[in-house]
Amino acid sequence: MSEQNRRRITTTLSEINVTPFVDVMLVLLVIFMVTTPLLEKGIDVDLPKEPAKDVEAIERSAITVNKGEEIYFNEKRISIDEIESVLKDTYSLKPDKEIFLRADKELSYGFVVKIMSKIKNAGIDKIDMVTEAEE
Repeated sequence: MSEQNRRRITTTLSEINVTPFVDVMLVLLVIFMVTTPLLEKGIDVDLPKEPAKDVEAIERSAITVNKGEEIYFNEKRISIDEIESVLKDTYSLKPDKEIFLRADKELSYGFVVKIMSKIKNAGIDKIDMVTEAEE
């Protein structure tokens, strides 16, 4: 083999083809863009439907209770005994203490009142009950 042929072979082998890499990265980007919104699922709660005027959307913390009596503070699951301590820790420095209560309509009245009592004992001044608009 001549010297020129060796150079051509080594030059050809030293170049990396990035086209397959770019194709794979674009496919992964599309997959992540499609699946990310699906991962943001909330807690399944069947809220009561009542007529009420629309309320301005405000970002506030929420206590959610599903029909299995599982309690969530925002998205974190807590027990009924932890409600007061979690709320006291969260709201200790906030002057305006408000919280949303999302309770499944299948829950007993007594259980909802018990949750409300725990919230009041934590020093929360205002509890807003969340419902869905009646169709």
